[in-house]
Amino acid sequence: MADSPTISLALGGGGARGLAHIGVIQWLTENGYDIRSIAGSSMGALVGGIYATGKLGLYAEWVLALERIRVVRLFDLAFGRAGLFKGDRIMGALRGLIGEFAIEDLPVSFTAVATDLESGEEVWLREGKLFDAIRASIATPLIFTPFEYRGRKLLDGSLVNPVPIEPTLNDTTKLTVAVNLSGPIEFTPSLLPSAPVPDGNAYRLRIRAFIESLHLSRARAAPERGIFDIAFASMEAMHNTIARLKLAAYSPDVTVEIPRNACGFFEFWRAKELIALGRERTAQAFAAIGH
Repeated sequence: MADSPTISLALGGGGARGLAHIGVIQWLTENGYDIRSIAGSSMGALVGGIYATGKLGLYAEWVLALERIRVVRLFDLAFGRAGLFKGDRIMGALRGLIGEFAIEDLPVSFTAVATDLESGEEVWLREGKLFDAIRASIATPLIFTPFEYRGRKLLDGSLVNPVPIEPTLNDTTKLTVAVNLSGPIEFTPSLLPSAPVPDGNAYRLRIRAFIESLHLSRARAAPERGIFDIAFASMEAMHNTIARLKLAAYSPDVTVEIPRNACGFFEFWRAKELIALGRERTAQAFAAIGH
């Protein structure tokens, strides 16, 4: 496009569904849109922050190469702490891949959204180390331990703002594009959770079995739901309600909807189809408004 329309991008949270953000960004940049500002919650903060460093292509290559056993190895158990995993191993891998950046030095305006554990307030992280802000924003309760940041204990931004449009409201860009990872359920074969493939030793198999049980949304209801099923279903219901309210209140110019049953929470090995889904749904959303 000759005039390169400028865009503010609000990227929502939703575990591995957030890999669809890669496809959204790919479609936008390939079609001549100039992303000037990004606000992200949880996986939206992770993908958006990495895009702001100029290294999204490198991250996409890395995640496309992930297999199930490698995903399992990225989760470091936090025995006796306020969450199942510490998150140090994932952040270490990303820092090694991308490098360390200060948010205020990024060429794209960036905001990571987190939640203050004590006050319940929404926290906008706009300065300091990029991966510290990302780690705070992805601190999903029960899964990751809270992140200590400048004297505050922070949790996942999706708890209070699963589609963070507000940080972009003062932008002077032409379009605001929101990506909602809590879109309506779609029952199609390509969106069903994939079947487990046994490999690895007994310890890894136990961890994998646990991880694969933590689907935020299931195509078929299990006969009985355990504590994590109920906790995730409850958070999902909360996210869906808040996302609908945010989208109605702030009316972005374009909303890209990713079905909330597109994959399980930890299914990061499904990057190829999720990236393709992001591209497809972005094209559809822009076609609907005549762009």
